[in-house]
Amino acid sequence: MASQVLRFPTSGRVRLRTARIIDHGSVTVSAPPPSATRQPSSPSRPPGPLGDFLRARREALTPERAGVHSYGRRRVQGLRREEVAQIAGVSVAYYTRLEQGTATTASVPILEALARALLLTDDERTHLLALAGPRHASRRRPRRAEHATPAASQVLAAVDEVPAILFGRRNDVLGWNRSGHALFAGHLPFEAPDDPAARPNFPRMVFLDPHVRGVFREWRDEASRVVAGLRFLAGAAVDDPAFAELVGELSLSSPEFAALWSRQGVVKCSSGTKLLRHPQVGDLDVDFQVMELLEADGQRMVLYTAPPGSSSAHALALLRATTDA
Repeated sequence: MASQVLRFPTSGRVRLRTARIIDHGSVTVSAPPPSATRQPSSPSRPPGPLGDFLRARREALTPERAGVHSYGRRRVQGLRREEVAQIAGVSVAYYTRLEQGTATTASVPILEALARALLLTDDERTHLLALAGPRHASRRRPRRAEHATPAASQVLAAVDEVPAILFGRRNDVLGWNRSGHALFAGHLPFEAPDDPAARPNFPRMVFLDPHVRGVFREWRDEASRVVAGLRFLAGAAVDDPAFAELVGELSLSSPEFAALWSRQGVVKCSSGTKLLRHPQVGDLDVDFQVMELLEADGQRMVLYTAPPGSSSAHALALLRATTDA
């Protein structure tokens, strides 16, 4: 291809390659040598929780589900950034900044529009709002130990006929009654939650404690629920270094946890059923109900029950009898 030399009054000579005319009338000019355009590199910034979540949800959403007409072969998994921005009614540049982490907050109307564009569930939408809500950059949660409130301890003692466990904001076990302790962790000392430095943590138990892992008949389902629930709690813990350390520890210690965490699944676990295989009373299905303690900084009490007259109810009664013996 021929070259031509253009003269500019102030910058001397610049050598360009001749433009090539394409059939449909567009013009393509080849790029100058890399040495002519290389700029000093700046350290890349990690996208952060908000960017990771948006990207994962975008890549998981197919054009068919989003109602996007797609022609030919697509190079990206899920939707393109431009498609999400167009559906949400925001600029591509702004959405890109949110995904890349250069923008870390957004207004509620924009977040709601993104939630609709990405077809988020109610729990995922709540998580998105928590991740991108206004916050002071310097705010950090103090490293203070959690303790069961006096009222929560009284409730645990009062409902001893029903297995109950009190969880903190990182799913640490802050307390349990005799039945709750026997249901999941009879191999641990009953007083274990009293020591903040060594108290049990439920996600850690599910992934790293062989006894607890063996209690669940459908361990993979329970593991997915535990990780998705922990992800939901993470939205309110972006300034909590201990929460980040817990996730880091589990990611390094358990490849299964790391794989589930990378999926960015989000579920607020407020009720459901756990399928158990207890070493003392055999198989049983227990329903769980979460009670949020509004004045206890994220503490939640979980009650475990079974339909009256069922074999699972009889198993729970037998388990209570063993704790009273």
